[in-house]
Amino acid sequence: MDKSTLNYTAEQVFEIERELRYVSSIIKQKGREILANFPITPPQFVALQWLNEDGDMTIGELSNKMYLACSTTTDLIDRMESNQLVERVRDTNDRRVVRIQLKEKGQNIILEVLEARREYLSSVLSNFSKKDVEDLSRTLSILHNEMGKE
Repeated sequence: MDKSTLNYTAEQVFEIERELRYVSSIIKQKGREILANFPITPPQFVALQWLNEDGDMTIGELSNKMYLACSTTTDLIDRMESNQLVERVRDTNDRRVVRIQLKEKGQNIILEVLEARREYLSSVLSNFSKKDVEDLSRTLSILHNEMGKE
């Protein structure tokens, strides 16, 4: 792409990357503080999120989504299963396939954690104008969609 046709400068890219990194770090830290009030670890929360959003999946599928080795994911699921957060179920179409299914306790925890995270974000956004919130939402959506194309 011809740099003379770009809608931004290198300095703007630098600033945006830095601000996104800072926001990501704060979200991660606040998320850990919220999780301290729940009987799950950060990796368990990530696993519960994937299961909540995408439904039942195999350990291999979950491993790929979490960028973990299958053995690590198996250990994670073992602990989550013993805490009644998930259960292993045989696939009805292929009994050789075992899927991980979110149980009610896991579902309730994920909903409570997400609600706490949303309450935190809501408190931060209360200092924004309505237009700023709308612009932020729209811009983040565009950024997410563009990043998803790669």
